[in-house]
Amino acid sequence: MYGYYRIAAAVPRVSVADVDYNVERLIASYQQAVQHQCAAVVFPELCVTGYSCGDLFFHPLLLQKAAAGASQFVKETVGHKTIAIFGLPVRCGEALYNGAIVAQDGIMRAFVPKKLLPNTREFYERRQFQSGSILQESTVNIDGRPVAVASDTVFCAGDTPFTFGVELCEDLWGVIPPGSFLALGGARVLMNLSASTEGAGKSDYRRDLVRQQSGRCLAAYAFASAGVGESTTDVVFGGHALIAENGRLAAETTRFCRSDTIIYADVDLDRLGAARISESSFNACRDSLNVHLQQMCLDEVPESPDMAYAWNPAHPFIPPHDAAPARCHEIINIQTAGLAKRVEHTHASKLVVGISGGLDSTLALLVSVRCLQLLGRPVSDIIAVTMPGFGTTDRTYANAIAMCQLVGAELREIPIREACLQHFNDIGHDPKETTTTYENAQARERTQILMDIANKENGLVVGTGDLSEIALGWSTYNGDHMSMYAVNCSIPKTLIRLLIQTIAQEAGGELEAVLRDVNETPVSPELLPSDPQGHIAQKTETVLGSYELHDYFLYHFMKHAASPAKIYYMATQAFQGTYEPAYIGQCLKTFLRRFFTQQFKRNCCPDGPKVGSIALSPRGDWRMPSDATVTVWMQELDKVLTHEQSPS
Repeated sequence: MYGYYRIAAAVPRVSVADVDYNVERLIASYQQAVQHQCAAVVFPELCVTGYSCGDLFFHPLLLQKAAAGASQFVKETVGHKTIAIFGLPVRCGEALYNGAIVAQDGIMRAFVPKKLLPNTREFYERRQFQSGSILQESTVNIDGRPVAVASDTVFCAGDTPFTFGVELCEDLWGVIPPGSFLALGGARVLMNLSASTEGAGKSDYRRDLVRQQSGRCLAAYAFASAGVGESTTDVVFGGHALIAENGRLAAETTRFCRSDTIIYADVDLDRLGAARISESSFNACRDSLNVHLQQMCLDEVPESPDMAYAWNPAHPFIPPHDAAPARCHEIINIQTAGLAKRVEHTHASKLVVGISGGLDSTLALLVSVRCLQLLGRPVSDIIAVTMPGFGTTDRTYANAIAMCQLVGAELREIPIREACLQHFNDIGHDPKETTTTYENAQARERTQILMDIANKENGLVVGTGDLSEIALGWSTYNGDHMSMYAVNCSIPKTLIRLLIQTIAQEAGGELEAVLRDVNETPVSPELLPSDPQGHIAQKTETVLGSYELHDYFLYHFMKHAASPAKIYYMATQAFQGTYEPAYIGQCLKTFLRRFFTQQFKRNCCPDGPKVGSIALSPRGDWRMPSDATVTVWMQELDKVLTHEQSPS
C-alpha cells in the first residue's frame, strides 16, 4: 500500500536449552506477525536454543534438537509469505557457527553466519563458534536439508521495494557495521538478531546505535534482543527490541517483560528510496566503496493493510511535545543568528519591520528583538511600522500597537488609505471594485513605505513571509513578497504558532496575553473591508483551505516526493474525524495548482535562513522552472478522487 510494509521484532520467552518450548513460543509470535500482515519478523540471536547455553553448544544432542526444532518452526510458515528471521547454532564440517535462518512459506531460504564474534567481558563466543568469514561452503545441512549460505547478501521480495539484509548483534557495534554495506547494496530494511545484555545506561546507547544506523543508512532497522528467559548466572538480558526508520524511533519494547513481546512498524520503503536518490551522498558512498553483494530473491511479501503502525502525524513540522521547547529555541536561535550576520555585514543602523498584528509579522518582530539583544544593541533600533488600511480591524491594530510598545521598539503609524485612494485615482481604478488591483496596491504601498524608511534610516527591511505562503504564492509580487532579509522563509504557518506560543510563555504578563491573542486571530492579509461588526471578513483559510492541510501536503511533497494519490490517502488517515475526504481532495488540488503556478515568485525571493529539512530557496533547496506544468500530478489526483466519488 503506497510503499508501506509492516515489519516486526519479536522477543519470545525462552527456556535455556529447551528447544521444544522455545519453538512453541517462536510459532506463537510468528502467528501474531502473520495475523498483522507483516512482511517480515525478526527474532533474537540463537533463540531456538537460547543464547546463554555456553558449552552445551558443544553437545551434538542439543545441535540435533535445534536443527529439528528449526524445521518444525519453518513448517508452520507454510502458506504464509511473512518472512521469519531467527537465530540458530549450525554445525558445518568440524566447526560451529552462530547464524540466522531466513525462512518463508515452509522453506529455509538461507543461512546467514555471524562474522564479528565478541570475545570480551561477558561475551566469549569464540569459545564455541567460528566466524562466518571462514565458512567457504555454499550450503549447510540443517536437519537433513541443504540450506544456502548467504553471507553479504541482499534479499529481495519479488518485484516489491521490500529488500533487506541481516546483521547479528555485534555487527551493529562494529567500526563499519556490515549493514552499511548491505544498505549500499540496496537493502532498505536491516534486521538484527541480538543477545545484548543489560547494564546501567546501555539501553540508551543501544537505542542511539539503532536509530543512528537507520539514519546513516537511510533504512528501516529492526532489532530483536534476547529476553529475560536467558540465564542470569552472570548477566541479565532485557529483551530490548527496537524498530527505527531513517533516524526516527518507530517502536520499542518495555524491557524486562516476563512474557512474549512483539512490536510493529509500518515503514515507507518508497520514502526511503526517494531519500537515497535526492537527499544524501548515498550513491557516492556506494561508488567509492565499490560495493558488490549477492542477491537472493524470495517470494513477494504482503504490503501493509493500513497505516496503524506508521509515522503519520497531522503536523509533521511540529516537534514531539517533550522536544518542543528545545526545538523552538533552536529555531529562533537560527533565525536570530542569520539576521545578526546580515545586520553586521550591512552595518544597518535600524531594523524596519511592518507590523500588522498577525502571526508572521509578530514572529519577525520577536526575532528582531532577539537579534539586537544578541548584538548588544537597544531594542529601540527597531522601527516597527503599522500601516492601517481598508481591512485593518481594531483587534489586529490594538495588538500591533501593544506588542511594539511592550517590546520597546520605536513605533510609527502610517495609514495607507489616502495614498491608495490617490493611487487608484492615478491609474483609473474604482475603489468600489475590490479586485486583485485593490488588494495588491495596498501590499505594494506598504512595501514601498518600509523600503523608503530603510533607505532614509540606513535600515534593513525584515521580511515577514513564511514557508506556507511561499509554497502557495500567497503574497503580492514585489509587495510583501519582497524584503531585505526574510527571517521566516523556511518556517511554515503551523510552526509559527508554536514558536510564538513558546516566546509568550517565557515572556509572561501583558506581552504573553497579546501574543496569545495574536495566535488566536484568524489568518488574514486584511486587504478587504471588515464585516459590519468590525471583524475580519477576508479569512485566508476560507479562500485557500486549511493551512494545516497545506503544510502537511508541502512536507510530504517536498521531503518524500510523494505522489498526489499517496499524499491524499495519508492525509485522510492523519486528519480522520477533522476534515472530510472531499475537502482534503479539494485543498490538495489547490495546493498543487498554486505550488506549480507560483514558482516565479520563489525564483526571485530574498535571502533568508533555512531552519529545518525543507526550504524553497531557488539558490539551494528547490530548483524548478517557473513554467513547469502540473498536469501529470493533477491527472493522478483526479483519478483517485473520481474513483472515491463513484458508486461502489
